[in-house]
Amino acid sequence: MLTGMTEDEFWALLETCRPSAPDPEADHLAPALTDHLAEGPVPAVTGFAEQLSRALYRLDRREFGEELSADEFLYTRAAVVAAGRAEYERVLADPARFRRYAAEYVWAEALLYVPDQAYERLTGETWDRATAHSYESYSHTEGWADVPEEQAAPTDGRADAPESGSDRRPPAPRR
Repeated sequence: MLTGMTEDEFWALLETCRPSAPDPEADHLAPALTDHLAEGPVPAVTGFAEQLSRALYRLDRREFGEELSADEFLYTRAAVVAAGRAEYERVLADPARFRRYAAEYVWAEALLYVPDQAYERLTGETWDRATAHSYESYSHTEGWADVPEEQAAPTDGRADAPESGSDRRPPAPRR
C-alpha cells in the first residue's frame, strides 16, 4: 500500500505546522495541518491518515485507557500525538504521563478530522477513510489482552468495543 508519508515525515509535519503558542488541544495545529495537506498530493493526505492511525493505535492499550470512556480515550490519545514526537515517545515509555492528559481533559479531537477535511478540500469528494489501523478506542486487541475478568464481554458474548461515549470499559478479547 502506498502510504505517501513516512513516520519521520509525519512528525516533522506536525512540528512544521505547530503554532508558537501553547496549543494542547490542537485548535490551531489541526487547521494548519489541514491547510498544508489540502495543497496535495492525495498520497500525502492518505499517508498522514495512515501515520496518525498508527500513532493512535500504539497508544490504544489498557495501561493508558482503562479508566476512560471510548471518546475520552480517543481524544486524549489524539492530544498526546498533537504534543509531538518527543512527548509521544515519553508517554509510550511511561504510562503515568498519559494520566496527566486524561486528568486535565486535554483532548485534541480536531486532529482526528484533519485528513478527511484535507482530502475533501483537495478532491472535492468525501473520503471514506479506511486506514490499516482503526482510530477507535479498544481496537488494538493485543493492547487489551490482559483485561481483568470483571471487565469481561457483555453477557451476550459479544466482544465489541463500547458504544461511543460509553463509560463502560472495554470487553475482554475473544480467545
